[in-house]
Amino acid sequence: MRADLRVRWEIPPTGTGLAGRLERFMGPGKSRSESVVEALGLLGCALILAAGLWTSDTARGWSTAQLVVVALTGLDLIGGVLTNATNAAKRWYHRAGPGVRRARLLFVSAHLVHLAAMGLIVLSGDVAWTLANAALLLGGAVVVEFAPLHLGRPVAMALLMAAVLVNLFWLPVPAALAWFAPLFFLKLLVCHLVPEAPLERRRDG
Repeated sequence: MRADLRVRWEIPPTGTGLAGRLERFMGPGKSRSESVVEALGLLGCALILAAGLWTSDTARGWSTAQLVVVALTGLDLIGGVLTNATNAAKRWYHRAGPGVRRARLLFVSAHLVHLAAMGLIVLSGDVAWTLANAALLLGGAVVVEFAPLHLGRPVAMALLMAAVLVNLFWLPVPAALAWFAPLFFLKLLVCHLVPEAPLERRRDG
């Protein structure tokens, strides 16, 4: 046991109404430093993604609808990786209580919308790509969720790598979309589903 660290699972009270629901969605009790890292990480990675798309010949041929889907999906995945990796999100989404596991799996399942939008709009109706990634997502989520606690992280990492490799070799997309599978499965299988201890430095006194 390290004397300079502690694990804090206590969830601070949240407000009512829309503000309270948003705080619970993002993770109650987020520290200022977590928020700063999220904001800077989102801004920096979004700018890198935008610059890459700007120089892509593929992106120049997209319709307005395709560009909107790609932009919204990119922002959601970048922000989602960062948010779900915070102590606040770990405390909230892996708290004890009835229905929490179901809530995690419903959160993951909601991202089938992302796959449908990418496959049917951006990839011009690629049903095979959409269904294959849906199977990888749902199958992987169930395996991670029901894996023994001490194996959850390596299991999730193995499934993340498998999903990315399957996409690279058998579900190829234009280079302008090569970021999608790594960020998509990282957000959901690793950042969201793996129960990691919310560590913080112990303060004297």
